[in-house]
Amino acid sequence: MKRLVAAAMLLFLLASGAPRGGDVPPVRACAFENAPTTYETTEDRELYMDAMDLAGHDMLFPRDKFFSQSTIDVGTRQNRTKSDNVYVPPTLLKAISWIESVTTQGAPSLPFGAIGPALVSFDCGYGIGQVTSGMTAPLGESGQPTDEQALVATHFAYNIGRGAAILIDKWNSAPESRPIAGIDTNGDPKIVENWYFAVWSYNGFTGPGANRSNHPMDPVYGAWPRTPYSCGPASDGLSHNRSLHPYQELVYGCMAHPPTVKGDKLWEPLEATLPDLNNPYWRAPLELANFQYPYDRMDMPTPKPQHEDPTNKPGAPDRAAVLGNPLLTVDRPIIVVNVRPGKSATPAEVRISNAGSGIVPWRVSSNKSWVTVSQQAGVAVGSDLKCEHTSPCERTAVLKLSVDPKRIVGSDAAVVRIKGLGEGGATQEIAMFIRVNVALGIPGTTRN
Repeated sequence: MKRLVAAAMLLFLLASGAPRGGDVPPVRACAFENAPTTYETTEDRELYMDAMDLAGHDMLFPRDKFFSQSTIDVGTRQNRTKSDNVYVPPTLLKAISWIESVTTQGAPSLPFGAIGPALVSFDCGYGIGQVTSGMTAPLGESGQPTDEQALVATHFAYNIGRGAAILIDKWNSAPESRPIAGIDTNGDPKIVENWYFAVWSYNGFTGPGANRSNHPMDPVYGAWPRTPYSCGPASDGLSHNRSLHPYQELVYGCMAHPPTVKGDKLWEPLEATLPDLNNPYWRAPLELANFQYPYDRMDMPTPKPQHEDPTNKPGAPDRAAVLGNPLLTVDRPIIVVNVRPGKSATPAEVRISNAGSGIVPWRVSSNKSWVTVSQQAGVAVGSDLKCEHTSPCERTAVLKLSVDPKRIVGSDAAVVRIKGLGEGGATQEIAMFIRVNVALGIPGTTRN
């Protein structure tokens, strides 16, 4: 059911020019040649919601340079300072995730409660947050993906953390290259309205003439006021056409009017006031003439009434429940690959398991360039995570290791490293030996 809905939504998103993700062939420059495997939680998405509560309060990967931020800026243009109290309204993250990916880590073909290919858009957006920053090319040694790229692609929590880090980075771009919302409230990140420019930037700080304009006064969006956007039921009397709204209005509307799954709202509605484009306090700074780098004439007061996110701060047990205690294991330390040089090779299989709980993401590398793998990264999933009985759920990953027969002349050997990533980090080394089979010229006869 999920994938029928997601597929229909994908077609809609592509048609409307909104953010998208799905079983669309990614461009050749993406971090991975093929989509790695991932775990997709159950339809209620409770696990993802809990992870976003943690990320919002900087408790998922606190102060991490890639999956969070070390500081967040506060204050006006004249008194901007850095604060150690890193924070993003968690409900804002939830609304962004729905707009970006319908809050799914797996491809639309993957059911809920299943293990299979990750979500990758045609422009290299990965997973729940449709993370493109740092994911448009393999950035590791020898043209391979990095550990961070593998974590974003395979594990929902790291994807969520990276999405939050990118959003905070957009916030911290002010005042050097972004305007400030909240010049009357000291640019306080606790106020959801003050994230207006950062949310706008998450999808692209664009205006008229861009492929996708997010400027609220772009004439393509018509007169103000506009009917609020909603992620709720189509019968709620609100707007459900993404093409009629800039990105930040989609997110704030979704935050206030959340989607419903099996009769329950995915999160508690959180109202946010948009800038009143008929009021000079907000219309003046948002005039199209002011949309010029470094955007210093666009600073504006907090739209009123202002709101704060009431989401309670999670505790350490909540983090443990989201991440588990993963431990990577492999079933053999030595493999043999039979090769007919220049012709063919018979792959050997290695099984990668999680002897602990939660998800252990992994990535493969080798000391020899002629080694080939069936996938560059994936996951092994603990028995504590739910899988639906009708969904594909092979918790142990099967990795096929082989060689390029055109690059093998005689017997050789290689070391293949399977690295457990994140908090389940451990590296297992596998010795790969090459056994050469040479044809004697009589059909069906070879000599080893």
